[in-house]
Amino acid sequence: MSPRAHDPLAVRGKVRESALRLPGAVEEFPWGESVIKVNKKVFVFLGVGDGSYPPAITVKLKDPEVHAHAMTALGAEPAGYGLGKAGWVRIPLEEGAPAAELLSDWTEESYRVIAPKRLVKELDEPPAR
Repeated sequence: MSPRAHDPLAVRGKVRESALRLPGAVEEFPWGESVIKVNKKVFVFLGVGDGSYPPAITVKLKDPEVHAHAMTALGAEPAGYGLGKAGWVRIPLEEGAPAAELLSDWTEESYRVIAPKRLVKELDEPPAR
């Protein structure tokens, strides 16, 4: 059996790893799904990783250009439960999804919207020598 050209769970894993590298980021599992939080606030919903639901990520994008770009992704839609009105976008990770690197950029953008300014500053500071 040959490996799939696009593995949604591998993409999800890469986004998860990059999110957890952000200052103060922690993973929790409310409602049985993975979310990454900073300062007790969710900045990315990763859903479940067991394959029981189609993989997707949900991020909050306030910059109009970034939000508009994310909405052009195949199957992208405003997040449910009224979150779409606040800039949250759900992006399916199936065939035709943006690359993990771009999804990670959008995840960082969501982090910047949610995180306290001191942590965003830490993210932007050059590493100590």
